[in-house]
Amino acid sequence: MNFLVVLTIFVTVLGIAIDGCNCKTVQFIFGDSLSDVGNNKYLSRSLAQASLPWYGDITGLSRPPAFLDPSLTEDIILQNGVNYASGGGGILNETGSLFIQRFSLYKQIELFQGTVELIQAKIGKAAADKFFQESKYVVALGSNDFINNFLMPVYRDSYTYNDQTFIEYLMETLQAQLKILHGLGARQLMVFGIGPMGCIPLQRVLSTNGNCQDRANKLSLSFNQASSKLLAGLTKTLPNASYRFGDAYDVVNDVITNPQKFGFSNSKDPCCSFYNIRPALTCVPASTLCKDRSKYVFWDEYHPTDKANEIIAKELIKKLGLLDGGAPSPAPAAIAPSPKSAHSPKSAHAHSPTSAIAPSPEG
Repeated sequence: MNFLVVLTIFVTVLGIAIDGCNCKTVQFIFGDSLSDVGNNKYLSRSLAQASLPWYGDITGLSRPPAFLDPSLTEDIILQNGVNYASGGGGILNETGSLFIQRFSLYKQIELFQGTVELIQAKIGKAAADKFFQESKYVVALGSNDFINNFLMPVYRDSYTYNDQTFIEYLMETLQAQLKILHGLGARQLMVFGIGPMGCIPLQRVLSTNGNCQDRANKLSLSFNQASSKLLAGLTKTLPNASYRFGDAYDVVNDVITNPQKFGFSNSKDPCCSFYNIRPALTCVPASTLCKDRSKYVFWDEYHPTDKANEIIAKELIKKLGLLDGGAPSPAPAAIAPSPKSAHSPKSAHAHSPTSAIAPSPEG
């Protein structure tokens, strides 16, 4: 179970709690490697490949396919939605440039606008507007803006901003992006915060004592607090918007801090590494694996294992009281021309974006 399943379960149960029915949920996912189901596999020069397949409709859950999946059609979009997530992507265009090819959030929104125009061409504008306004949206990224940008001295942002001004920069950018999504029809949207990134294996191995890096964790908390405040404000000011914040920090931190409580024996090291060379950065065919991945919280230097993701999903749903049918309280507090082919969802973004979207060099 990868993090996409966490998001799918969460948003589906959230939809049931809000709407009062177990209806099929159409979802549009924007994110990074935690929810990339294969987009980067189709970016030939990307160093952040994610080859996880989408699993279609099982156990009643709508699992959106990757945007770049060649089998994607308008009918699939209308039934399931689309996943635009891209490994290495961030809120900022400059984030993850070392991975060469990836979709930033601005690029993902640009692709989404192409999807909107594609569906408008198929079913008409009025029906399309209703479809997109009734769909669910997930935005789950931000950690790369720190660990693959601000916290790495090779990036200009690391010496252009301090901790506070970088958070402000992120919030200004995210606010503009969420307003664009609202203009494209997003009314029911969940933004997930980031976990204790100072405790991922990469950050531990880069520390002097192998412990969690306090500064990185404080940045996570500051990002989450600012995001929660931003969403509360947008819900008040944007017409018919229900924008919620999903805070998984405490849940993930509990799993890392108390691994035995959840059946793990190791929450510090990655299951997949390159012999004794650390950091390994990514898991490759030549990597060595631990004997029992179910005992590890982390699969590689960045990502949780299947078991950890499953536990985090269940604990998060329990934390927000969704299993009891109660919806969580609100968070405290456009581009390509019409497609030329009815069978080619990709053709809708073949031309240059309009000025509504910031320039996006990747992809």
